[in-house]
Amino acid sequence: MNKVYNFSAGPAILPREAMEAGSRACLEFNGMGLSLLEISHRSKEFEAVLNDARAIVKELLGVPDGYQVLFLQGGASLQFAMVPMNLLDEGETAAYLDTGVWANKALKEAKLFGNAKAVASSKEQNYTFIPKEYEVPADAKYFHVTSNNTIYGTQLQSFPASAVPLISDMSSDIFSRPVDVSKFGLIYAGSQKNMGIAGTTLVIIRDDLMGKAKRKLPSMLDYKLQAENDSMYNTPPVFAIYMALETLKWVKSKGGVSAMQKLNEEKAGRLYAEIDSNPLFKGTCAVEDRSRMNVTFVMNKPELEGAFLKEAEAAGLSGLKGHRSVGGFRASIYNAMGVDGIDALVSLMRDFSKRNS
Repeated sequence: MNKVYNFSAGPAILPREAMEAGSRACLEFNGMGLSLLEISHRSKEFEAVLNDARAIVKELLGVPDGYQVLFLQGGASLQFAMVPMNLLDEGETAAYLDTGVWANKALKEAKLFGNAKAVASSKEQNYTFIPKEYEVPADAKYFHVTSNNTIYGTQLQSFPASAVPLISDMSSDIFSRPVDVSKFGLIYAGSQKNMGIAGTTLVIIRDDLMGKAKRKLPSMLDYKLQAENDSMYNTPPVFAIYMALETLKWVKSKGGVSAMQKLNEEKAGRLYAEIDSNPLFKGTCAVEDRSRMNVTFVMNKPELEGAFLKEAEAAGLSGLKGHRSVGGFRASIYNAMGVDGIDALVSLMRDFSKRNS
């Protein structure tokens, strides 16, 4: 079978080692004579999976004492509501940095629970940059940022200092670089980019932020109750948690998040260098805000975009079509994408340009 490179934004490319481990576990897990898909989530075998997954998250990110690591459900989209539901009471203020569709959706959900407002936005410029000049209200209960914007190809290259609890949606770049967790009150991330398959959502929350809401919370949406029940208030997404564990074991085997950062910088550097030097292509966002996870670019001859996508698919380069909000192309180059995938894309771009410039 010919090699196919998966550039999709998500569900995304997975390490082969993780997929092979998942395949074996589906047939039989740990010599039990049962599939991982059919064992009890209360069994000692799955409790070991959950404990190991929590431990490797703490190890890779250096999570300090005083934080809970939770594996929840509902994706990052449920966290858009769960964060303000738990942290923002009626009449209180929350600050949001509006840098893309997902940041804007998070802001929209927060407005249902309190006085949530954007301190800055790049929406009028189609989210082509990350705002730098803004002020977070001193009375804000928290400040929410989206670390990486998959649709528009922008990324926070560093996180802002914040006098109020800093909350971040890291769905598309968690485990791609080191993060000082102690600077955050809460981090959340859907698992289907750098952490495994769709189905679970990682939440890292500081202890003092739980159990403070004045409103009555549904049990499933209460961080404190979820922590007290070890992420198992109801049946957890067993297979998704297992795949997160196997994916993170792969990250560890490759040298951890520092090694991932080095690799991701190399991959992004190669691709952006081609975009900037190739007369047929151009980037879509501010250079200083370019994402190392989702590289967005268009053609100077838009009429050729369809032909390029057709050739890309034929060459085994899958998932390169850009989001409709930006058009053109989007190469999602998460941790599991190797340099060989970047080189294959760059080679096609050069060849196509020679034939069509």
